Amino acid sequence: MNNNNEKVEVLKTTYTEHAIVDKEKKMTDGDTSSNKSSNIGGDIDTEKANGFRKPFVKSEAEKKLVKKIQFTLMPFVCWILILQFADKAALSVSAVLGIYEDVELTGTQFSWLGSMFFIGHLVCQPINNIMLQKVPVGHYLSICIFLWGLVMLGTSFCNNFSQLIVMRFLLGLLEGTAMPSVYLIVNTLFRRSEQTTMYGAVTMGSGFGSIFGAVVAFGVSEMGHQRGIMMWRWNHLIFGAMTILLGALCFFFLVDSSKHWMLRLTKEEKIICNERMKDNAVLRHRKLKWGQMLESLKEIRFYCICLAAMGLNMQNGALQVFSAQFINQLGNFSPGESILLKAPAGTASLLGVLFATIVARRTGQICYTGAFMSTLSLTGCIILAVVKEGSAKLAGFYISWMLTAGHSLLITTIGSNVSGYSKKIFYNGAFVMFYTLGSFVGPLVMLEREAPRYVGAMTGFCIGNAVAIASYLVMRFVMAKENKKRLANLPEKETDVTLDLTDMQDKNFIYKL
Repeated sequence: MNNNNEKVEVLKTTYTEHAIVDKEKKMTDGDTSSNKSSNIGGDIDTEKANGFRKPFVKSEAEKKLVKKIQFTLMPFVCWILILQFADKAALSVSAVLGIYEDVELTGTQFSWLGSMFFIGHLVCQPINNIMLQKVPVGHYLSICIFLWGLVMLGTSFCNNFSQLIVMRFLLGLLEGTAMPSVYLIVNTLFRRSEQTTMYGAVTMGSGFGSIFGAVVAFGVSEMGHQRGIMMWRWNHLIFGAMTILLGALCFFFLVDSSKHWMLRLTKEEKIICNERMKDNAVLRHRKLKWGQMLESLKEIRFYCICLAAMGLNMQNGALQVFSAQFINQLGNFSPGESILLKAPAGTASLLGVLFATIVARRTGQICYTGAFMSTLSLTGCIILAVVKEGSAKLAGFYISWMLTAGHSLLITTIGSNVSGYSKKIFYNGAFVMFYTLGSFVGPLVMLEREAPRYVGAMTGFCIGNAVAIASYLVMRFVMAKENKKRLANLPEKETDVTLDLTDMQDKNFIYKL
């Protein structure tokens, strides 16, 4: 016991010494502020970009703590995202597993089933924003996962379009809680400098979900209509059962804060967590601060993020819903082959996110990297619009999934550059809302009469990617301009994180570009 107390005292002394060094460093470096600010067009000093004045090096104790958080949290987060993607994409593979014939659907009705999911997603967001502020995030998300698993099971019993469209709405309503909840957990537990990597891992869950969903669906296609149950129904039954189990496990074991029992923090680690809170600037509370939300609506980058999310995800919604049919039309493949050929799209998405995460992390250029990945996605859409058939068109389909990497870095931008608890929730909610709007519009512009090229839809997706590229560049310009002002005149004192200041109120806050 005495040894533990001594460790805590030593650690407190170390942080106090850092604070003294900070003051001395600021006094000695005061005349060099203009030199620092002149660097804003390129790279900002890594620790300045994190909102610190001191050269920061993680202690061995903190590195061990981060590994503990990652090991405890990320398996659950990844499975949440994997099953979320597989569940919502189950409809697309159902198209080649007999749902058209079994339920007597038309092409237009199928498009509406795809879009209805996103209407549910959209309705969810205002409610979800309030719930995230008022209730424990982990338990709330776990209950929603359990319920959408029940909806997946219920979908397998549907016999007509009306029943299916109700289930798709409910699935969207409940799944709409997942991404904002996960983003908030990552915001809370990881430093801003760590979040590029962690958001990359979160987004790669969707890529794994595409691959996992395709492999399971292929197995179902080989299984046939066992026990007189249509293959598309088996697909929903299997994923529904998996999701229910995941929801039950998350209720007890999903880590949603540094105080969660699963982390079993030592006294030393608790002090480190308090220090890390100063960096990620997330102090949870249950009071809705409407002023922080109003501040968001006055910012140019808020609209840039919303427009980019919508622009990128028009094709995301369309290609998710129509992917199996789309591939089948490209080469007249069998149902099993069409499903398996979806897997490379998931792989392309996964590799794109991995590449973008590494580049953004090493260069410190989140916005430029996001604009580049959106350009690759634009290239894929151009190929799909121009090429009539063949392997080149299939390659264009895979390249277009670079949109996921652009989407991932939008999330990173919010996590790294928005502070204030209500403001962060509002940004995340708006992001998901516009992601949903884009995904809703996407399937509706895939007109049956334009198959298999869908020139009108692909042209619209090209415009969406161009909007995302422009949004990234505008955001970077605005944030760099503000950084230049702040670095030229840093405040005397570090910010007290318990004040829950927004990034606009906190003049110590330096944006990550």
